Amino acid sequence: MRLHQPLLQSMHPDMIEAGCDEAGRGCLAGPVFAAAVILPPDFECDELNDSKQLSEKQRNRLRPLIEEQALSFAVAMCSNEEIDELNILWASVEAMHRALSKLVIMPQHILVDGNRFRNYEQIPHTCVVGGDAIYLSIAAASVLAKTYRDEYMTNLAREFPRYDWDCNKGYPTKAHREAIRKYGITPYHRKSFRLLEPQLDIDFGQYP
Repeated sequence: MRLHQPLLQSMHPDMIEAGCDEAGRGCLAGPVFAAAVILPPDFECDELNDSKQLSEKQRNRLRPLIEEQALSFAVAMCSNEEIDELNILWASVEAMHRALSKLVIMPQHILVDGNRFRNYEQIPHTCVVGGDAIYLSIAAASVLAKTYRDEYMTNLAREFPRYDWDCNKGYPTKAHREAIRKYGITPYHRKSFRLLEPQLDIDFGQYP
């Protein structure tokens, strides 16, 4: 793993702080996942970083460590139908709210990766762009959201093997878009997204 700056323990050391992050916003298929994590004040892990900067092996190694040492953690999702109804931004926020609601400890402050959030239970929150590479709790949430979602898409790939979801996890790879063009969409595709490149747009049907 490349060297990176040590992540910060918290923004407010005197408060119970939950870090939140999501995974899957840019995908063409599948739900968006979010995680909320409250870490102990003495938590240390030099390897932990933004999940996008980690290999799959590293993420899978970190997941049980986070789950074992967190004071509380939770993972939730919004389906592709909810994404189409709410739009991906607010579906991501809703998934974060669902994760927060599952925590067994009520946080006093919420750290959110990104720049948009809706108030949750009147708990103060701070949005931090790139927060998953700054704060340990957000990085931990990033790892959990990513690993849980990857696992979900890998299982889904067994039902729909043509789309290579075990490899691309629903992201818009060339092979994924070619499969959509050739076979149409599945019940898990996000109809509000541009599923094909403009030059390939066609009136496609449902997965047979």
